Amino acid sequence: MKKASLIILGIVFASVAIAQTFVSNERPTNALRAAAFTWMQTSFDFGKIKVGVPVTHEFKFTNTGDAPLVITSVQASCGCTVAEYTKEPIPAGAQGFVKATYNAAKAGVFTKTVTINANTEESAVLLSIKGEVTE
Repeated sequence: MKKASLIILGIVFASVAIAQTFVSNERPTNALRAAAFTWMQTSFDFGKIKVGVPVTHEFKFTNTGDAPLVITSVQASCGCTVAEYTKEPIPAGAQGFVKATYNAAKAGVFTKTVTINANTEESAVLLSIKGEVTE
């Protein structure tokens, strides 16, 4: 009787261990899905540009995640740079853009940034533009 009880107890423990192994290998159905940026480039050099002539560059990206990508904010580092961006959610595998326009008001070398916040694992993405304004 004692031997039979030990065998049954051993079978129960083995069954529980095997069941936990199967459960831990399955992906939970409520797992968080994430969007992800893959940028064609994150910096751009305008080279030499003329004073008073605004210049624009469009940064393109693909959502390589498995959830729609939503840009929550885009901020330029100064008032001389204006940013436009894809406002609607970007489905997985689709492309979007962030367009940076620099107003070349005075001569000199410049480096400006645009910060993008979105529902991605990265907290923020920094894009940069640079160049030299000549008269």
